[in-house]
Amino acid sequence: MPLFGKSKYTLVKVKKKDIPGGLWLKCPGCDGPVYNKTLGDNLNICPKCGHHFTLTAPERIEQMVDQDTFQEMDEDLASIDPLGFQGPKTYKEKLESDQKATGLKEAVITGTGQLNGHKIVLAVTDSRFIMGSMGSVVGEKITRAVEYATENKLPVIIVSGSGGGARMYEGVYSLMQMAKTCAALARHDEAGLLHISVLTNPTMAGVMASFAGIGDVIIAEPKALIGFTGPRIIEQTIRQKLPAGFQTSEFLLAHGLIDMIVHRKSLKDTIAKIIDYSTGVA
Repeated sequence: MPLFGKSKYTLVKVKKKDIPGGLWLKCPGCDGPVYNKTLGDNLNICPKCGHHFTLTAPERIEQMVDQDTFQEMDEDLASIDPLGFQGPKTYKEKLESDQKATGLKEAVITGTGQLNGHKIVLAVTDSRFIMGSMGSVVGEKITRAVEYATENKLPVIIVSGSGGGARMYEGVYSLMQMAKTCAALARHDEAGLLHISVLTNPTMAGVMASFAGIGDVIIAEPKALIGFTGPRIIEQTIRQKLPAGFQTSEFLLAHGLIDMIVHRKSLKDTIAKIIDYSTGVA
């Protein structure tokens, strides 16, 4: 019985309006919600705390290269399965899955373009494709790009984002790419040409131990994870507690492994200035 006489109201079930998914993301830096469109308009940087979200290779190229100047190289190169690798998912299945998910043939895009009017050769790895790891095709594409830069006397910019290092699905074929890419960059250096290495989150293992770690100038984005192996394995090996922030770009800058930390919004202009300085323009 109603408390105040006969009720004038009837409960009506209203169907909850569906809200489209994917409109908001949780920022790993501040744990706050970030509207997707706001994030995209801000170069995928959290407007509250400055956390740099991961970019895809195409997004990175769009941000770094002058409009309509990028020409991709070796876009049809794709990996095969030299070892017939078997596991919960075969290597062929993993390649096909990541090709379908990313729209890429491999974990790196290489090509030529202009950066604030400077002609450059650019290589960008994509962490969505087998964690941006370096197999034989990634190594071959980077090597060809560097050799093209050497022949045409151009600076090379390599943007690394690899949590997978050398791609062990290919065994020693993958490890060989570390030496091959470094040898190409050594010839580029002997020709007196510039190599700028840009480290993003994460840059680890065989990639960091090869081409990513030997730039004439090594730039990192803020708070990027950079190293060879994870801190837990290092602690177990050396039986010592590691310092706080041991593998962040800030720690590595303080200890001399990298040359500078550059905010994404300033990255293109900073690289252009370095090219100017190296060519005696500035």
